[in-house]
Amino acid sequence: MSFFKSLFLAIFATLFLTYVLGVSFIEFLDVDIYMDEQVVEPLKAISFSALVVVLLVLVALAIAMSVFGSLIFVAMLLLGGFAMLLVGVFWPILLVAGVIWLVTRDKKPVHC
Repeated sequence: MSFFKSLFLAIFATLFLTYVLGVSFIEFLDVDIYMDEQVVEPLKAISFSALVVVLLVLVALAIAMSVFGSLIFVAMLLLGGFAMLLVGVFWPILLVAGVIWLVTRDKKPVHC
């Protein structure tokens, strides 16, 4: 499953579970939410909390991706530096081996 498909499914599941569990919780406990002395509809109250939860999930995902991304970047830099070191030390041997391979390889005849 691709990354974005998984992310979309996670956001959808978060919104759905927050809505279902939130509305059920508000109706089960008979809770009224007031804002400026007016009763807020349960759907509006839950939708706002669901959006906050989704934003928190996205922030956590960005932090996790940046940490793991930086670790992968450092590992690739180390591997690339080690490869360049090996090429820098053994370049005469690699040059001679390349020349020998070019001279001694089997040449296929060209058919007309």
